[in-house]
Amino acid sequence: MTRGILWTGLAGLLFAVLLPHRVSVRPGLLSTRGLLTTDTVRTDSLVSVHWSDGVAQRLVLRDSPGSRVEIDPAVLAGNPAMWHLFDADSRTSIERGTLRHGTTALRQLAQRIDRETAHTVFKVSDLR
Repeated sequence: MTRGILWTGLAGLLFAVLLPHRVSVRPGLLSTRGLLTTDTVRTDSLVSVHWSDGVAQRLVLRDSPGSRVEIDPAVLAGNPAMWHLFDADSRTSIERGTLRHGTTALRQLAQRIDRETAHTVFKVSDLR
């Protein structure tokens, strides 16, 4: 009986740790929802964008009200509609002058996504 409870607890803990965050993008907003928390950042008033340190590369976004979100850049790379909304709003932040730190990180992300998109097009077209 005790062993069963222990294994069930361990399985629940493993599930909570490995459960990926769900990312949603709407005009002006990017939200991540985890098991217990939801974080939202205004993408049209970003203040900084930078890469996090560590093995798993994450994009850290901060907006002018002070909210902070970390996302896996593969989520944006894998969803063109999501990337388009995020890219348009980040350009709005640049035009408004709120984005003071992070244009290099955004440029690197855009290049990565363009490279992956071109690779996919060549692969599907049998040009590679």
